[in-house]
Amino acid sequence: MADPSNVEKLLIVSLTPYFLEKGNVWFQENFEKILRAQKTQAFFQDNVVSIEVGAELGLSQLLRKLDELGYEKVFRISEPGEFAHRGGIVEVFPINMNTPVQIEFKGNTIEYFHAIAGKNYTDEEERKIKDLLKKRLKSQKLFSDLHGLKSGDYIVHLDHGVALFGGIESIQSQQYYALEYAARDKLFVPIGLERKLSRYVGFSEPHIPRLGSLTWQKTKKKAKEEIEKLAKELLELYAKREISLRPPYEAEEEIEQKLKETFPYEETPDQMQALEDIYKDLAAPEPMDRIVCGDVGFGKTEVALRSMVRAAHNGYQAALLAPTTILVDQHYKNFESRLKNLPIRLAALSRLQSKKEQTKILREIREGHVDIVVGTHRLLSNDVNFKNLGLLVIDDEQRFGVKQKEKFKEMRNSLDVLSLSATPIPRTLYMALSSLKKISSIQTPPEGRLPVQTTIAKRNENIVKEAIQKELARGGPASPKTASRGGQVYYLHNRVGTIEQVKKYLEKLVPEASFAIAHGRMRESQLIKVIEDFRNKNFDVLLATTIIENGLDMANVSTIIVDDAPKLGLSQAYQIKGRVGRSNIQSYAYFLYGGRLGEKAKLRLRALKEAEELGSGYKIALRDLEIRGAGNILGKEQAGTVNTVGLNLYCQMLSESVEKLKTSSVLD
Repeated sequence: MADPSNVEKLLIVSLTPYFLEKGNVWFQENFEKILRAQKTQAFFQDNVVSIEVGAELGLSQLLRKLDELGYEKVFRISEPGEFAHRGGIVEVFPINMNTPVQIEFKGNTIEYFHAIAGKNYTDEEERKIKDLLKKRLKSQKLFSDLHGLKSGDYIVHLDHGVALFGGIESIQSQQYYALEYAARDKLFVPIGLERKLSRYVGFSEPHIPRLGSLTWQKTKKKAKEEIEKLAKELLELYAKREISLRPPYEAEEEIEQKLKETFPYEETPDQMQALEDIYKDLAAPEPMDRIVCGDVGFGKTEVALRSMVRAAHNGYQAALLAPTTILVDQHYKNFESRLKNLPIRLAALSRLQSKKEQTKILREIREGHVDIVVGTHRLLSNDVNFKNLGLLVIDDEQRFGVKQKEKFKEMRNSLDVLSLSATPIPRTLYMALSSLKKISSIQTPPEGRLPVQTTIAKRNENIVKEAIQKELARGGPASPKTASRGGQVYYLHNRVGTIEQVKKYLEKLVPEASFAIAHGRMRESQLIKVIEDFRNKNFDVLLATTIIENGLDMANVSTIIVDDAPKLGLSQAYQIKGRVGRSNIQSYAYFLYGGRLGEKAKLRLRALKEAEELGSGYKIALRDLEIRGAGNILGKEQAGTVNTVGLNLYCQMLSESVEKLKTSSVLD
């Protein structure tokens, strides 16, 4: 657009994908058409504001419209998509112009407007800036998840700061989020404009400013400076670990179709999207580093298997690292049945194999005669040497330390890494949300899946007895000494020293049920046999330690009882709850406690109850951040910044800073 000082009208258009796709020349060429369309078409009425000298347009009306158009209120404007306000002056940098504009009011009349000196961008720079703004829109959508927000919760408005959520209010048939600020100030945000709102997650009580004060703009400016400093440090760290390029992966439609036909379920839309994300990563020359985050039983393993098969037919070896022998055994048996008619060689490596078997498998891995290997920490041993490792899948990635994960990258700089997690560890989640890792979220439950009904209660033998009896009665009477014909139960008691006593107590309490024990100090072969016997319904109740936390997939088990729930971390408790509810039968989880609950234990158990609906693992990880505090996650320096703006906005700002720095040559 020409210098606004020489025109009677100027347009400010919204931050929508439609307008962000257009170059500024397009706006110049279609200026009059847009003005005409604004008079009759709802889209242009909602997404365009026209400014004219001498027009009556209230200052507050313009500020509200800029907010609705998606512009961010800042202390001082520097980039397209921002606006600032002081006195009767509004400064705005329209996305359809190459220069910011100052608009001056006299009362409710626009006195004049003119361009503010600034850099003129080239067409290429303009395109890159608009790409950044598109990413900001996606980022705002990701962080503005307000599902389950309750009155009294803290909420953050991007332009006005932390407030108390006062509920949903109706004004003249329009519904609004009511935000309560200091001195009884209130802000009403129309439903549908959530992109500037985010749930406050912090580590102490936040400061609530007055609405319209400069306090929040100064707070946000300081936070941005701190975050940009951290973003530079993180990017420098990742630049040092810069991974070399590798040939892009190609699809093999015949093999992949055959594998798909052996999958006994209908893929969910989220599963297909996660696969599409992974295939896109693998088709690029840069190595993949992606987390697939999805509730237990939502199909992460299927996504991993198909990814490993693609690696295999591209001439690479693929390794799946799992935390327990039980899980490795389960994966191996599942993969073996799925791959039996495909030209792919599979092996397992754990303590289950004899020394002789391990020696043979190690040789085959070294010589390239194994395409996919599934293993425990044994894969991290110094005697494991791959001929051409291309893809590493880390199942339940929170169970492995950074050094363990990096060990494989030392073998091959261009290694592709796919992490699977129902509740990613806070640090990994934080990195994922801040553009340093890529994340795919599987939140759609398989068809027919029901939420697990969760009970938090003081330990009581009647609750235990009734829960077991109710499960055994499901689907017909259970026979105590032969194969169970009813449902089955997990009973979690996480102390090996007293587990035998608990078994005797339970046998006396529910004599009609049959029990067996599983814990980590048993011989591997004995442990696997107990699990297989339970899978084959040879007894009713598996009394176990947290060894059952990972990967057990038994549709007939629909009740889990945890006898000392406060001892578990939130993510761990959520993971354990996921051992049931893996079919279309209503399942039950009982989290019991003995004595008085500490404050953090109360918070953990309350969060677990609140997350009863399906697909809550991602939210649990965020809640875990809040409860555990910032100490080991961001470091003390960053914890203070998080408290001022909330974790969601903090991560959003960090994500935007990283993206901006990646294209910093544009904005210099």
